[in-house]
Amino acid sequence: MGRHVLLLLVWFTLLVAVVPAASAASDASARLQTLLDDAWQFSMQEYPEFATHAGDHRYNDRLTEVSLADANRRAAAQAEFLKRAEAIAADQLEPVERINLALFKRELSDEAQEHRFHTHLTPVSNRSGFHIEFPELPEKAPLKTVKDYENYSARLRAFGRHTAGNIALMREGVRQGVTMPAVILEGWQESVDPHVVDDPVDSLLYKPFEEFPESFSTADQERLRAAGRDAIAQVVSPAYARFKQFMADEYVPNCRTDIGASALPGGRDFYRHRVRHFTTLDLTPDEVHQRGLAEVARIRGEMQAIVERVEFDGDLPAFFTHLRTDPKYYAKTPKELLAECSFLLKRIDGQLPKLFGKLPRTPYGLREIPDYIAPKTTSAYYQPPAGDGSQAGFFCLNTYNLPSRPLYALESLALHESVPGHHLQIALQQELEGLPEFRKYSGFTAYVEGWALYAERLGKEIGCYEDPYSDFGRLSMEMWRACRLVVDTGMHYKGWTRQQAIDYMVDNSALSEHNIRAEVDRYIGWPGQALGYKIGELKIRDLRAEAEQRLGDRFDVRAFHNAVLETGAVPLDVLEEHVHEWLEEQDDVSTVLRTVK
Repeated sequence: MGRHVLLLLVWFTLLVAVVPAASAASDASARLQTLLDDAWQFSMQEYPEFATHAGDHRYNDRLTEVSLADANRRAAAQAEFLKRAEAIAADQLEPVERINLALFKRELSDEAQEHRFHTHLTPVSNRSGFHIEFPELPEKAPLKTVKDYENYSARLRAFGRHTAGNIALMREGVRQGVTMPAVILEGWQESVDPHVVDDPVDSLLYKPFEEFPESFSTADQERLRAAGRDAIAQVVSPAYARFKQFMADEYVPNCRTDIGASALPGGRDFYRHRVRHFTTLDLTPDEVHQRGLAEVARIRGEMQAIVERVEFDGDLPAFFTHLRTDPKYYAKTPKELLAECSFLLKRIDGQLPKLFGKLPRTPYGLREIPDYIAPKTTSAYYQPPAGDGSQAGFFCLNTYNLPSRPLYALESLALHESVPGHHLQIALQQELEGLPEFRKYSGFTAYVEGWALYAERLGKEIGCYEDPYSDFGRLSMEMWRACRLVVDTGMHYKGWTRQQAIDYMVDNSALSEHNIRAEVDRYIGWPGQALGYKIGELKIRDLRAEAEQRLGDRFDVRAFHNAVLETGAVPLDVLEEHVHEWLEEQDDVSTVLRTVK
């Protein structure tokens, strides 16, 4: 009897200890979920355009409110979210919840740093900004019902206040010495002039009113057209005209002459933050610079091997010149470039099951980059699909200045921007189940761009690059990303001039000089972002090499890719930990199978 009593006492003692622990864990989990829900709803309300993209249509009639007060208010709210996050005991959460908490805190901490360094005072650059993004509204807004069109017109009418807010931020930037470098704003008028129109029907933003769904009554069509014309004539076009005058009279004349981020107030600290932010690793600018030099040297060796393989009569620089100047390597019309790209994409689509066990349900399309931004932007970019599945993803291809768009680089460009690059990864991420909403749209550059650069090399495993010139194009694209490590850190931390950066890329890549100038200006206006590509790709390649060596004959590339992609975008250290856990699982499975045999 005494023994039974003793056992009951022991059991009761354990129960008393376990119940509070379980209760604490449940409380921590509930607090985290409430916090993530609160922060997500805050994002939806504060950034209506993003809410529309994410599939939340409650705010389709609004634009983001922009002012100094709004920026400070959002920063204060994010600081409060961070305070709540830091009060949650991570050791009382499940493993996946701990990752959610860590990533949430990391994003908020980085946002706080961005605000501290006043990046909100430079809302426009040579290739981005509200004035460039707004004309894309017809492609992004739902336009199926009468209410959708009314919401669209409401956003047109809100553009005047939106423009005034951005001008106020930039005016404060001039006052504080936080501006874009003047050199990268040359030709800024090209992205503004097309939207200052005498007749509203000439505006790109009038396009939705040219054709309506058949279900709309004649009266509704006439009313909506009138509302659209009035909004463009009375608000949108005058707002662009005011922005043009502000840029010409106040902003550009007062922009800084130095190109490096180090010239900004607290600039060297800012750039060190940007290096950590975009690489997601604790790297210094000097370490990144040296890694870039090593990669450039390695890739030059592989390029030289191809020059010898094709028996070119000249050295590597002469081969670069040959590729830049021989018309046979370039499309003669935009239609030809788009047709060639379409053929490549369909051929790649058919090979994807060899590399992936899971493919996205969401399709993607191909479209031209609009004329008003094409001269200042890159060779291509990707637009993600809508979160509610109402719009596909799009590979946007630049058909401006065709002598700078080589066909031999098109294969690697297609692999990067569509599949198995950006579209495959981002569409899969948005379709992942069980992730909190903020993680479905997380965009850690080193992961997202690192994966896309890694995807370029995957082409070698599915029959791409059979032509040595196309393989040289792949190496040229890789060299482009390696050069970024050198020139970005060179300009922003080591005092390089713009011309030094241009010369370095001319000497080490086959990119056209038009593309090189556009790219260098992009790095000047977006410090640190270009570092994520090569750093991320190198990490994924290192993890694959480790998996291949450890698993040997048991290595399955489809399973490895699933392990890399199933987390969505995460910092590289988190990815490394996840892949190591996956490798442990593979070893455990192998041990069990050997035991059964």
